[in-house]
Amino acid sequence: MARLLLIRHGQTKLHRADRFWGSTDIELSEEGIRQAEQLRDRLARIKIDTVYASTLVRATATAEIIASRHKIPVTPLPELCECSFGYAEGLTFREISHRYPELAGELASGKAISFPGGESLGQLNLRVEKFLEKLKQHKPDARIIIVAHGGPLRLIICNLLNLGIEHWLQLRIDRASLSVVETYPQGNILNLLNDVSHLKS
Repeated sequence: MARLLLIRHGQTKLHRADRFWGSTDIELSEEGIRQAEQLRDRLARIKIDTVYASTLVRATATAEIIASRHKIPVTPLPELCECSFGYAEGLTFREISHRYPELAGELASGKAISFPGGESLGQLNLRVEKFLEKLKQHKPDARIIIVAHGGPLRLIICNLLNLGIEHWLQLRIDRASLSVVETYPQGNILNLLNDVSHLKS
């Protein structure tokens, strides 16, 4: 049984803007660094074999802080990057509603989303599927940390549980949260979802 520890990056310097930040490379805030340290402390006694992360700095920085306790390198992978929101990058939902009402409707339904000038949900899912193929090279009892973003993490869970990707927005994945999936030959089990009990004010 392999155990996948799915972690969303910590808070960023632009989190209060409530905007669609996908492929924009944003650093962690001081609070985000603190959240990553709390995750590091929570996972300090767990044996970890591999740490994967998105190549975006908010994810790699979170992963490096967590991996420092285990003294293992972080492997950055573009497949784990957040969706490119194209022309909607940096906009609020209200701004998207005014400029791209059709996209706003798709976002509200959570279905076949396609960001003008960016990626579609299907394209993002193809990246996720490519990453999941990489996981097959690991031993069956591997313990793997995956630090990424809300979009890819939701789709990883959908794929592992054989849920249609149209359900991706029904999964809540907060910043600095931990979710755990255990994989078995006969099927996979979601053991933990969106746990933030390690975060202290």
